[in-house]
Amino acid sequence: MGDTHGFLKIRRKTSSYRPVCERVKDYDEVVQLRSDESSEEQGARCMDCGTPFCHWGCPIGNYIPEWNDLIFRGQWKQAMDILGGTNNLPEITGRICPALCEYACVLGINDDPVTVRENELAIVEHAFKNGFIKARPPRKRTGKKVAVIGSGPSGLATADQLNKAGHAATVFERDDKIGGILRYGIPDFKLDKGILDRRIKIWKKEGIKFVTKVSVGADLKASSLKKEFDAICLAGGSRTPRDIKIEGRELSGIHFAMDYLTQSNKRASGEKIPEDRLIDAKGKKVVIIGGGDTGADCVGTANRQGASCVAQIEVMPKPAECRPDNQPWPKYPLILKTSTSHEEGSQRHWSILTKKFAGQGGRIAKISCARVDFSQKDDKGCPVMKEIPGSAFEIEADLVILAVGFLHPEHSSLLKDLDVELDVRGNIKTGADHATSVKNVFAAGDMRRGQSLVVWAISEGRSAAHYIDKHLMGATSLPRM
Repeated sequence: MGDTHGFLKIRRKTSSYRPVCERVKDYDEVVQLRSDESSEEQGARCMDCGTPFCHWGCPIGNYIPEWNDLIFRGQWKQAMDILGGTNNLPEITGRICPALCEYACVLGINDDPVTVRENELAIVEHAFKNGFIKARPPRKRTGKKVAVIGSGPSGLATADQLNKAGHAATVFERDDKIGGILRYGIPDFKLDKGILDRRIKIWKKEGIKFVTKVSVGADLKASSLKKEFDAICLAGGSRTPRDIKIEGRELSGIHFAMDYLTQSNKRASGEKIPEDRLIDAKGKKVVIIGGGDTGADCVGTANRQGASCVAQIEVMPKPAECRPDNQPWPKYPLILKTSTSHEEGSQRHWSILTKKFAGQGGRIAKISCARVDFSQKDDKGCPVMKEIPGSAFEIEADLVILAVGFLHPEHSSLLKDLDVELDVRGNIKTGADHATSVKNVFAAGDMRRGQSLVVWAISEGRSAAHYIDKHLMGATSLPRM
């Protein structure tokens, strides 16, 4: 490293955010990018440790110490060359990845870890600003055609890698625009969609074909794709939401988080939503059930829509603020996370069981809840949920958003048409090579591994492309991750 004592002299400095009073009035990104000079200084904190566990923590194996050293030296183009070799969407992960690498940073054992994610974002944004990232179509074409179904992060990474190998990749998307969960599931205040469009424009120039408004299995038979393409990759995500099937669930005013976020993103892009389908928090008492990142995104969205108050409830206990003893370094710890959305105003409650929805005139009006305790354990040592006697209470609610995760991919006509085998969880069953039970059909991302992180989806897409290329050509030079 250029400065082997940088971590001793320089403190961790993260990006700043727009003032709350300003940002809740729009959907512009809340993060303010650091200056290049600040990022170069932060790059000096990387220790060049003997065993860089950040590599172990990163699902795509980013060469983190290498590009930290390069930005410290001001060699931004070389840093981008290394970063682009492992990550198809660093401008996305640099914004929304939970930074597993930072929790595995050796410096984090007894100090604040390196700002890996923000350094990554600084590299890619510097590269775009200075024209380092350009369309580079493959020099040779193999004559092989691959259909990628789904344009989320796993599908996009798959298509990009296959295109680099010289195959003709066509991405099919049932929605109006390309991006999947990146476009419709993540609010603009976390990910401006112009960032996504910027990358898609480059991919089009490189030869990837994008087909929108086509639902494979319904509008287009999957069997016909099998005849036209040499291989198919299923990358449609895990889109079947987990429900809360309790009394009163049929009341109006109760919606799944992804339906709410998708509609909000469409409205932010200027699309008009019919009044009878509108999900709007303006002037309402909003309760979000589910304490994860998706729930937090709903908090930020409800605040921007002008909710009178927002509460987020979670059945699990409040996480520790420091790393628990049973989740030691370099593991990713389950600790309390306070997002920018929480800072904008909301009530957060843990160990709350939702027992019943009650309404007036067919519409949600309140939620019956009880407090629960997890201190007792079963014979296997697993915590057991016990309702606390006399702890019942009610929460007033005009709008309820269910953000309790996803079960498996949609078991639609696509999977039925292909007749692929499913695993016990309802995901597509594959071998280690991503191959399904159907010849020439592969799967990647949440559709295969279940609900997970964007960075894991990219890793899945890269791995699937490796095995598809090997299947088509007998050998491959594409990396497995």
